[in-house]
Amino acid sequence: MPELPPNVHISSHPCLLAKLSQLRAASANARETKALVHEISTIVGCEALAAGLTVKSGPPAKTPLGYEYTTTTISPSTISLVPILRSGLGMLDAVQNLLPNPVPVHHLGLFREPTTLEPVEYYNNLPYHRPSAGTPSNTPNSECSELAVLLDPVIATGGTCAAAIQTLKEWGVKRVIVIAVLGALPGVVKAAEEWPEGVEIWVAGVDESINDKGMIKPGLGDVGDRLFLTIGK
Repeated sequence: MPELPPNVHISSHPCLLAKLSQLRAASANARETKALVHEISTIVGCEALAAGLTVKSGPPAKTPLGYEYTTTTISPSTISLVPILRSGLGMLDAVQNLLPNPVPVHHLGLFREPTTLEPVEYYNNLPYHRPSAGTPSNTPNSECSELAVLLDPVIATGGTCAAAIQTLKEWGVKRVIVIAVLGALPGVVKAAEEWPEGVEIWVAGVDESINDKGMIKPGLGDVGDRLFLTIGK
């Protein structure tokens, strides 16, 4: 496989690779698919957050025995989770469970136009989208998180992921961590090059190509359809 950009990280965790193999199987039903996506997201998310977060000291507290200790929290202090609808919802619980405190969840709805395979945004609930007319481009968005964790199970053509990254960049985040289950090589490269200095992509596995319908080969099929039993819609 050709060399990937330095901001792309493919997991080599043995358990994760075995679970990814199980997820590929057409015989996996919706319940099994949901469980495997959750478990894979937990492992990849743990690796991504270990590299992308740091710790800082908090206020003092006491143990049940009365001993005082210095609390520990994570940095940055403002983080948002951004699942891409629909399939990103299957990853949400896993990453929420990894974080020590609740954080905002902002949904992005994107789909690929069937003919052109270009991304189309149909839903965006970021609290602030773009500066109003006359606002200087360097004015900070006070409602924006320092870090956005983008949840996109499959990066096929890379168009949807790249569009979501651009949206988050325009929103004003300083960094984006993308967590994915599977990517196609050309799509992962496209997404990684959208904002190289601000994006890190963490993925369980990468296949080499896509077919003429923009699906990864051998891939996982349509994860959203598999999760929500809408195959053949």
